[in-house]
Amino acid sequence: MSAPNLFLVYVSDVERATAFYSDLFGIKPVVTTPRYVPFEVAPGVLFAVWSGRRDRVAPQTPRTSEVGLMVPGAAAAVDAIHAEWAAKGVAVVEEPHDEVFGRTFVVTDPDGNLIRVSPVDQVA
Repeated sequence: MSAPNLFLVYVSDVERATAFYSDLFGIKPVVTTPRYVPFEVAPGVLFAVWSGRRDRVAPQTPRTSEVGLMVPGAAAAVDAIHAEWAAKGVAVVEEPHDEVFGRTFVVTDPDGNLIRVSPVDQVA
């Protein structure tokens, strides 16, 4: 059995979402199409924005998942990313705070998709 290797985020405007994620994560798309733009985030693993279901993507649609960015280092590393993204004008919906897994905060993309920053999980 294989592990998941494609993670899709539904967006209403692919061009806007591509610019947002390219700037936020400092990555370039693998290819750009009018409705689908993938980014390779690890060898063989893609994160993509897709508007293929535009009729079903709306801001009032409940979000049931989050994109995660796990960062190495102490709580200060999470706080530094928060400061950088807030300075860019990214919408912060959950300010930095401590959780059972460490320091975390949540922002949204222009469509309201959630993006959580947290520390790298520690394997026992």
